[in-house]
Amino acid sequence: MHFNCREDIIQLTPEWKGERFPDGRPKVPDQVLERIRRITLEEAWGYLWSQGYKYQFQGGFQQTNPGKTMVGRAVTTTLVPTRPDLHNYTLNFGREQEGRHGTYNQWVIDTLVEDDVIVVDLFDKIFQGTYVGGNLSTAIANRTKRGGAVIWGGIRDMEQIVKIKELQVLHRGCDPTGIGDVVLTGFNAATRIGNATCLPGDVVMATISGVLFIPPHLAEAVVTRAEKSHIRDVFGFTRLREGTYSTAQIDTAWTYPMMLDFVDWFAKSPETEGYRHLTWEEELEDAKKRSEGGTDVIL
Repeated sequence: MHFNCREDIIQLTPEWKGERFPDGRPKVPDQVLERIRRITLEEAWGYLWSQGYKYQFQGGFQQTNPGKTMVGRAVTTTLVPTRPDLHNYTLNFGREQEGRHGTYNQWVIDTLVEDDVIVVDLFDKIFQGTYVGGNLSTAIANRTKRGGAVIWGGIRDMEQIVKIKELQVLHRGCDPTGIGDVVLTGFNAATRIGNATCLPGDVVMATISGVLFIPPHLAEAVVTRAEKSHIRDVFGFTRLREGTYSTAQIDTAWTYPMMLDFVDWFAKSPETEGYRHLTWEEELEDAKKRSEGGTDVIL
C-alpha cells in the first residue's frame, strides 16, 4: 500500500505525454489553464461528451465564493467510513512508513502547489464530515494561489472561510463538528465525486453550474474547440444584428463565402485579439469541399 505513489499515478494516466510533477501527476501547461478560465463549462463539456467522457460533470454544490470560477489541477483523495483495523493500519503506515504528519486531510493539503485543486470524496458526509475549516482553508489558499477545493462532503468555520476571497471551495454543506470516523483509502488515485470520475492531474473547472473534470490529454483540444465555438458565436451575433445573414444560415454549416467572410472578420476585429492563436485552415477546406461538391445550402 502506498499513498501518492508516482508509479501508480503514471500508470493511471498513460495517455498524457507531456510534463509531469515530481509526484507523477500530469502538468497541463499554465497557458492552457488560463485559456480554460475564459470559456464556459458547457463549451468545455460538449467536446468531452462527444468523445465518450460522459461522467465528468457533477452539480449540486454550495460555494464559499459564489460566482467565482476556479480552474486548476486535481489532487485527489478518497475517504470511507471508519473501521478500527483499517484505521490503525492506515494511520501507522502513513506515519511510520511514509513519514507523514498530522491527520489524513493534513497529509494531502501539505503536498499542494500553485494552481492545485484538492478533490475530496467524503461520501457526502457533512456531520463529522467537515474536511476543512478556517485553518486548512487558509493553508489551501496560500499553497494554491488560484486553486481551492471540491469536497463531496462538508466544511466548517464558514464565517472565516468566506473572508478568503482568493479561495473557492465547492462543498455539500456546513456543520460545526470536526472531521471524524473516516479513513483515508486513496491519495492521488481515481476518485468519485457524485456521478463523476476524477483522476490526479485532471483539469478541474468549477463554476456556478458545478464542476467538470477534464482529462489532461484532452485539455488543449477541449479549450481550442470551445474557443472556436465561442468566437464563431460572436461573429454570428454580429452578422445577425447587421442583417447580413439569416438565423438559418448561421445555424447550419457555413458556406465557403461565409467562411471567407468570417476569416476576414477574425483577422481584423478587436473582439478576436485574445484568440489569434486559433487557425481556420481545416474549416476553410471543409467549406470549400462542400462548395465544390454542390452540398452548400444557401438560404
